[in-house]
Amino acid sequence: MNNSEQITAILRTDTGLVRDHNEDFVSYWEPGSPEEEARHGWLYIVADGVGGADAGEVASKLSSESTISHYLEDSESPDLGQRLLNAMQAANTDLRQHVLERNANSRMATTMVAAVIHEGRAYIANVGDSRGYLWRNGRIHQVTKDQSLVAKLVEEGAITEEEAHFHPRRNVILYSLGSERSPKIDLFEQPLETGDILFLCSDGLTRHVTDEEIAYVLSQETMDAACTNLIRKANERGGEDNISVALIRFDGETAVAQTSARKTTAPQTQPIVATRHRPPQELVANRSMLWLYTVILGMVQTLLIFLVWFLLRV
Repeated sequence: MNNSEQITAILRTDTGLVRDHNEDFVSYWEPGSPEEEARHGWLYIVADGVGGADAGEVASKLSSESTISHYLEDSESPDLGQRLLNAMQAANTDLRQHVLERNANSRMATTMVAAVIHEGRAYIANVGDSRGYLWRNGRIHQVTKDQSLVAKLVEEGAITEEEAHFHPRRNVILYSLGSERSPKIDLFEQPLETGDILFLCSDGLTRHVTDEEIAYVLSQETMDAACTNLIRKANERGGEDNISVALIRFDGETAVAQTSARKTTAPQTQPIVATRHRPPQELVANRSMLWLYTVILGMVQTLLIFLVWFLLRV
């Protein structure tokens, strides 16, 4: 891969210890010139062929390559996030068409998490339970939301996050490319700061390695070593699924800095707020009215007390 001063990326995939073949697929597109970077940014993908489907490895590879192709073809659209969504939907159509041409009775599907980096911002799209994280200054948070049955149950309060780790249906996903005509694809926009790391992965990693452990490894290791160690941890704990990770470090200018550099800002002035000061005559009048209300209220209170006393006597 071509690493520039702005972006450093490492992508790895591993079969794991249980599966006999790898249904994951990692892919990327990096610009070869400033003009290409301005039009397209940088694109990285992790896809996980859905377990139990026919030829999951074909689904993940075909969908990833198709997403990149459609994304680059739509070079006129200025909204890169929408471009990414459109490309993934087009890849879904391509996959379904491939299934029809191959065998109408077979099925292929894949999850996908994809990230576009452009002008200090990341556009992260996902379908299924492959995840996108942001690591910043030693802390990590999940940007994407799992489209899975257990994630939905946690959101609805039916089970806890701890119970989700051991739920018998934890592998059930709600959406994927290839499973339906127009799957639900989520999009997240994330401003970047210098030194941020985007972390994309398949669920083969997150079923064995916690978010806290990911954050610690990213904080302590070089990117290359971090990839190796995270995959090793997943395998040491069972390696029940294929394991794929993509680390993308951003060392460019932030979105705010780039925006400031492109435009000249006018000097800011503090707005002048006029304050209305009451004249002395108005203050005197208000005080007089307040004294009058007090006298009247006292007289009414005295009258009520007298009436109550009189009624009690009778």
